[in-house]
Amino acid sequence: MRASDRAYDVLKEDILSWRLTPGTVLGETEQSERLGISRTPLREAITRLAAEGLVDTQRGRAGVVTDVSPANLPELFELREALETQAARLAARRRDTRTFEQLRDDFLSAPAGLVNGASGYYDLVARLDAAIDDAVANPFLLSSLAGLRIHLARIRRLAQDNPSRLAESVSEHLLIVQAILDRDEMLAAQATAVHLRKSLTNLLDAAGTPDVLVSSSTKGTP
Repeated sequence: MRASDRAYDVLKEDILSWRLTPGTVLGETEQSERLGISRTPLREAITRLAAEGLVDTQRGRAGVVTDVSPANLPELFELREALETQAARLAARRRDTRTFEQLRDDFLSAPAGLVNGASGYYDLVARLDAAIDDAVANPFLLSSLAGLRIHLARIRRLAQDNPSRLAESVSEHLLIVQAILDRDEMLAAQATAVHLRKSLTNLLDAAGTPDVLVSSSTKGTP
């Protein structure tokens, strides 16, 4: 792996996991020494991160980790709903039966697993996302989703795990999986939309953001 790619991977993970918090200055000397690379590959990595909106290079050569605010959630979820409902439709049309049968079985057994923490459940949700992405087989749609998920991953860290919300989420994901298995494109899209709106409300509540942002973002929706 090239030094710039390794630096990009490490810095990106540090930003998404909040080990590098918003406002952190990515000093070239400090980061080069920490990562064990020269300044040239570090600059290449920071340029890539800036293109993804994770680093601001306008304040100086070093780059600064960009801010993240719950106030941006409604706009992000408007885009997320548009992309993920379409992805669900396409997955219902093109899915691999065995893959989604296994996911259905795993979601059915998920509630018991939540007793021991949510990390395994998040891994299961990531597997569902990956399965839908594979079924979609549309590189343009997937590229847009990938860029959006970067920012959602950062904001999700602002919310604490809510056991009751996690239990609801299991049922919502199970409905999505079953709709995809049944090749019911409309239900797959609708179930995805419902799940995303509930997720948005939970994140805004956890972050203490006014409910008016939720109502304005879903105005005119059923």
